This record gives sequence, structure tokens and C-alpha cells, in this order.
Amino acid sequence: MTRATAAHPSLDRAATFVWGHARLLERALFARRFLAGPAEPVVAALLAYRNPDGGFGHALEPDVRSPHSMPLHCEMALRALQDAGVRHGEIAEGICRFLASVAEPSGRVPSVLPGVLDYPHAAHWRAPSAADSPNPTAALVGLLRAQGAEHPWLERAESWCLARLAEPVGEAHQIAACLVFLEHAPERARAGALALAVAGQAAKASFYRGDPASDGYGVSPLQLCPTPASAGRGAFDDALLAAHLDALAAAQQDDGGWPISFAPPSPAAVHEWRGRWTLEALAALRAYGRL
Repeated sequence: MTRATAAHPSLDRAATFVWGHARLLERALFARRFLAGPAEPVVAALLAYRNPDGGFGHALEPDVRSPHSMPLHCEMALRALQDAGVRHGEIAEGICRFLASVAEPSGRVPSVLPGVLDYPHAAHWRAPSAADSPNPTAALVGLLRAQGAEHPWLERAESWCLARLAEPVGEAHQIAACLVFLEHAPERARAGALALAVAGQAAKASFYRGDPASDGYGVSPLQLCPTPASAGRGAFDDALLAAHLDALAAAQQDDGGWPISFAPPSPAAVHEWRGRWTLEALAALRAYGRL
């Protein structure tokens, strides 16, 4: 694939890509977010990934092809609900129940469980995450609070996250998870100050992609603050964000979708990820007035 030469991103070409290549969930999300479509198809598509234990599996996160419930898949489910503007108490309660069953005594949960190795998976999931990583616990807590969820596990996990934020966060995916937590944390003045402090650590964090000209893998400032109202927005210079928006707009491919910069475990996962990344690119560009 080659990079599109159009000066501005095209929603019509993106739609052609989504309808032709993305999976049902992302097609429903595209209709919901960009065509004023209903929420019910998003929920219906999402429920196909839910397991009887209340968790989500079945490659909802395309790099982990396991059918079994994983915290990583639960985060993706909650993000889909958030993107669709849907509160679903039953789904949120089931996720809390599942996460409580796999959590450490502190409330922290790992991204994946040992069964991840029994099925196709991206190479980066072979190694366990750091024992003090707030990813995905912080994001899960934030997204569940956005759902209005209440659960004893959620209280423990929230306390763990707040304690963890007192220490440096030196990895960009972890910073992203913490910012989701802080977007939905109570005590908004305190949360806002913490968000600026956490986002301010990004420049020295591993896996941070600060150079907009780089096509290597990393978490960009736009992924840390996907809208101008994001809690960590003030930590990033206007010129830096503008340069990343320029690069994102120019990255639309000839087929209408956006590329990925990592190696999924299968050709199917490539299209699944590109569908997701195309939605995220469109959302960020629209939020910043570039679409």
C-alpha cells in the first residue's frame, strides 16, 4: 500500500475501507460515530465476544486470538461502549465480576492470562508485563467508572491506581492507561493536576513516539490526548500536536484506511487492527477540526 497523496483526509474513502475490510464491530461503530447510526448494532456485535464468566475474549483485541476472557479484551469492550456513547450496566457488572476473579489481592490485573500462549498471538505478548504496571488496570477502572459501575473489586483497584500514580510512570502505554483513569476520576481538580503530571512524563517514556515524521511503532501525543478537552492536553505543545495532526492526515492510504506500524499474528488481524486504527484516526482528526 502507498500513502495517499490527497492534501486532506477523506471520510468517503475511509468509509469505503471500513465497509470493505473492517469487522462488524468497527462497521457498527463507524455508523454510530460518523453517520449518526443507532447504538444497538454496536452492543449486539460486542456481545458476540462475551463469555459466560462476564469477561470478553475471541480476539476482541486482535493481537490475542484466544477465545478465553482476558482483561485486555475487557478493556477493548469498554472502549467500544465509550466510543458509542453507551452505558450498559449488565456488561459492566459482568466485567467487574470477571476481573475480580483474576485480580491480585491489591486489585491490580494483568493484561493477559497464561492461556494467551495456547493460541496465536503477537510476539510482544510472550513476555509478562511489569509487576507494577498500571496498564490495563487504570484504564479499566476509568472506563468502568464512566459506565457508572460499582463493585468491591473496583474500589480496591481504584485505590491501587491512586497509590501507583504517586510513583513515576515511565512507559507510554502505561501513561495512556493512567490518563484514561484520570479522565473519569472523582475530585476533578486533583485529577486534572495529576493528568498533567503524568502526561508530562511522556517525553522520556519508552514507546513514546514524539517525532511526527517517524513511522515506527509508538504511542503518539494524539493517542494520549485524543481530543482538545483531554485531561493531559496541556502537557503537549500546540506545534507538536499540529505536526502530529498533519502527519496523521497525510497517512491515509490509497484504499482509504490508515496503516499500522506493528506485526499482528495473522492477515485477518491486520485488517481488524486497520479498521480500529482508521476509526481512531478519524475521531482524532474530527476532534481537532481536521476532518
